[in-house]
Amino acid sequence: MSSDDFSWSGSEKKIARHAFDTALEAALAKTMAEFKSKASAAKLPAEMWEVEDYLRHQRREIDRTFDYRYSQLLYVFAHLIRAGHLDESLLAGLSQDKRDIIRSTLAYAERR
Repeated sequence: MSSDDFSWSGSEKKIARHAFDTALEAALAKTMAEFKSKASAAKLPAEMWEVEDYLRHQRREIDRTFDYRYSQLLYVFAHLIRAGHLDESLLAGLSQDKRDIIRSTLAYAERR
């Protein structure tokens, strides 16, 4: 069964949106803290451009990772849990089938 096979109830959509937004806030807060640290440590013009490169890379990574299409969301959640941006407990209330897909995706990633 793939994530395309699932329908999302209204309550599951609310849970998913809250979890997604919480993970996005965590990722952005981490990026902001790292940016501030790198920016304050920059002493030379070349280091300033390294900060710019860092930000550009982080923005691409965040844009690529945070995909709120329901067909991708279960895999996104697995990735966010593995990256430390999302606590699985925020997904309580999703159907067992959805949580099983997330867990199997996590298990597969651990084996790789």
